[in-house]
Amino acid sequence: MMTPKNSEPKIVTCPSCGGDSVYAPTNAFRPFCSQRCKNMDLGAWASESFRLPTDAPPDDLVFGDAKLQ
Repeated sequence: MMTPKNSEPKIVTCPSCGGDSVYAPTNAFRPFCSQRCKNMDLGAWASESFRLPTDAPPDDLVFGDAKLQ
């Protein structure tokens, strides 16, 4: 059995609060630091706070070629 060369746990920044988070199998919430941060992130996705930008025109603008309408 191979042992890891570096037994130090990897510390990453929590995406929700910006605090330190242990990135290891011992942290059930990784990459988050806690259940609270994990749930905050899930809530943001569920409420569609995280959205990808779109190239669709605003609803009040004519879509497509004006000559064809």
